[in-house]
Amino acid sequence: MRSWTESLRFVFQPVVNLTTFGVAALEILARPETGDVLGEARRDPELDGRLAALALRAAARRETLLPLHVNVFAGTLADLGGLAPLHDAVRAAGRLPWEVTVDIGPPFTHVPQRALLDAVAVLRGQGFRISADGVGDGDAPLRLLTDLAPDVVKLDASLLSRPAAVRAMRTLCEQLGALLAVEGVETERQCAAAVSAGAQLAQGELFAPPSRLPVVDVYVPPRTPGVVPPPRSGPSVREFLRPAAVLPMTASAAQVRALLTSSPDVSGVLLVDGAGVPVRSVHRSRFLLSLSGRYGHALYADRPAARLGDPPRTVDVDATAWQVLDVVAVGDRDRTSDDVAVVDHHGRCVGVVRLADLVRALAETRVEEAAGLNPLTRLPGSDAITGEVDRRIAAGRLFALSWLDIDHFKQVNDGAGFAAGDELIRAVGRALQQAAHGATRVGHIGGDDFLVLAEPGSLEPLAARVLDAPWSAGGLPVTLSLATVVCAPGSVADHRQAAACLAPLKKAAKALRGGSWVLGHAGLPGHEIRRGGSRATTVRAG
Repeated sequence: MRSWTESLRFVFQPVVNLTTFGVAALEILARPETGDVLGEARRDPELDGRLAALALRAAARRETLLPLHVNVFAGTLADLGGLAPLHDAVRAAGRLPWEVTVDIGPPFTHVPQRALLDAVAVLRGQGFRISADGVGDGDAPLRLLTDLAPDVVKLDASLLSRPAAVRAMRTLCEQLGALLAVEGVETERQCAAAVSAGAQLAQGELFAPPSRLPVVDVYVPPRTPGVVPPPRSGPSVREFLRPAAVLPMTASAAQVRALLTSSPDVSGVLLVDGAGVPVRSVHRSRFLLSLSGRYGHALYADRPAARLGDPPRTVDVDATAWQVLDVVAVGDRDRTSDDVAVVDHHGRCVGVVRLADLVRALAETRVEEAAGLNPLTRLPGSDAITGEVDRRIAAGRLFALSWLDIDHFKQVNDGAGFAAGDELIRAVGRALQQAAHGATRVGHIGGDDFLVLAEPGSLEPLAARVLDAPWSAGGLPVTLSLATVVCAPGSVADHRQAAACLAPLKKAAKALRGGSWVLGHAGLPGHEIRRGGSRATTVRAG
């Protein structure tokens, strides 16, 4: 009778980077031919730990250089206090712990949370990365998720039908310093929704089904026009991570050459010390050119490859793409094609980024931003502002949305001419930009209408600078009207509802004489007149 290990096979499913559409890692999945080994593993922590170790050994036999994801149940970690069998398997396979992500899966109910957190701390101390699996579709408490502070959070693709929930999870991931992954992606529509919601990783049948052999080529869905990740101050370097080809510092030139010739997609090799810290960087073309010269092989083959390497270029895992470009810019010009090593807070290599990936993504971002700018003021249009409104709503943030326009603007155009009118609009736009600080966003939605998204506390100085200025066009005095709705967490569902709350306030502001400012609160009756009438007068509905 065959043992359960003889009837068990393992398959590999790619984890795809949604920025580069390259394979960022491989998840190892157990597929028993008979019996319910996984069901037994849920009840038997020792068995689950052995399965994790067997999964890693299966990957080692395939000689894949890609980072790996290994699954364990939360109860297993809490019961065992760690995963000694997995650590032993990593060492036996010649891999490094930080090349392995432990996917912690449900159920979490009835699992002692303190014991689970202590076990995760042990894994982290050994260098393993942590993923919270089944979030949103399982029973992981939100408090536990924040306490785990995972490196990756995995959501089921079914949640893509609830985009607000996915965006909220993306915001939480940003706070935790985690990547957001979507599992079970089967259609191009789901992929587009994942990208739009800000997910950085995905896996599923769309890209490649689980297979006995590791897959490095996946299906790349066509880019959907207008679907781009949410804009941020700068894309995180985590979004561009590629697996690093790593060898020990003692590796010979012959070992590096063997790795490069057997892996044509590897652009360079990092030589690391015993702790996984990059010490030298070996560039593919320069290295092979040195060996191909006369006597090159004889001179270098048996010598340390470090002699043909350069000091590595490194950035922290929390860096932005712009910071990577700064690192590249200050180096030698002949090293612009070198991979940049990304290191964790212990200095250990977690992957590499390529300059070409960064330049392509940043260029696409700039093109998208430029396409949305108003040609008169060069300010973003309504889509950029309303998108940011939705993100703040999803994050549960208090914000104020304001609408501003020029009073009787048609008379300005008729009396002073359209050129004077255009110059007035540009001047108002510049004043708004100069008055905006911190998290304030200014948009020009067309004609003489502007939107301002800000924190309530920053409104008074902005209003004073813009409304109290002496405006004129063609010698004619001009006034402005401002309407603001303050939205507390939970008061509005999306930007459309916020705009609907703003509409009656716009009407009230325009009804006042001279420069005016009316402020209201979403979901509450009445409004406050800040300018244009008795100061700080409150008007109640009904």
